[in-house]
Amino acid sequence: MAHSEPHLIGPLLVGVDGGGTSCRATLLAGPDKARYDVVLGPANVSTDFDAALGTINAALAQLAEAAGLTMAELSTATAHLGLAGVMSPAIAARVAAHLPFAQVSVTDDRPTTIAGALGEADGVVAAIGTGSFIGRQVAGKIHGVGGWGFYIGDQSSGAWLLRRCLEEVMLSVDGFTPHTDLSRAILKEHGDDPGQIVMFSLNSQPSDYARLARDVVAAAEAGDALGARLMQEGAAYIRRALDVVGWKPTEAFCLTGGLGPAYARWLDLPSVTAKGTALEGALALAARASGAHK
Repeated sequence: MAHSEPHLIGPLLVGVDGGGTSCRATLLAGPDKARYDVVLGPANVSTDFDAALGTINAALAQLAEAAGLTMAELSTATAHLGLAGVMSPAIAARVAAHLPFAQVSVTDDRPTTIAGALGEADGVVAAIGTGSFIGRQVAGKIHGVGGWGFYIGDQSSGAWLLRRCLEEVMLSVDGFTPHTDLSRAILKEHGDDPGQIVMFSLNSQPSDYARLARDVVAAAEAGDALGARLMQEGAAYIRRALDVVGWKPTEAFCLTGGLGPAYARWLDLPSVTAKGTALEGALALAARASGAHK
């Protein structure tokens, strides 16, 4: 395929959303914003840095090939990468140093999730899945709280919800609190043996907890006292986070993630549907950076 000269290809934007499951990359090329998409495997830079960078650069090479560009031409793009495992500016800089772009921003997936969900609107995103974070966007500037991981954070998340539930089950086993249908069901799932719950807690990952969080949500919806108390506890954290980030009722409020919408009834706040994905957010942030440097 013939390659365009750099001065003929027009503005190029690249967005990348890399996580523990997949790496999605998109190129928007030229004034008509012709779109090219690639999906490859995991790209969590804290799990395996070299493998993640290999996946990302392979995705970029495939984008260039699909668009009929050389890598030198692709390197003229403005790029934003939102990657799982980017926990500090030092890690972001290390990733950027292994990329071909002259103008590139690397962050974790929080800014891209927020930008994708809200578009250009001011507001707050409460992203509640296996983990959690709450972030606010005002005039294109983004800041947030949370996202510190299961062991010391991720309040309101699916993993947190079940861990708290198991804590309460054990308190009921010891006679501190009365059992409910939910606590009895949790015990039954573990052979009515508290020791099996202990072993689950010692051998499970956050994703293992999160897979069972829907049981807590369902119990709360059915009126179980323990389930309702845990959902109220999670909702209370989200409300506190809204205060911390300075959310105003005139701004949009978006509940995203696999568990986010389940908190809607416990928060009793008007919410909006996410406008787009974290990949769309990466492209939006690349576009903002490109515009800022015109």
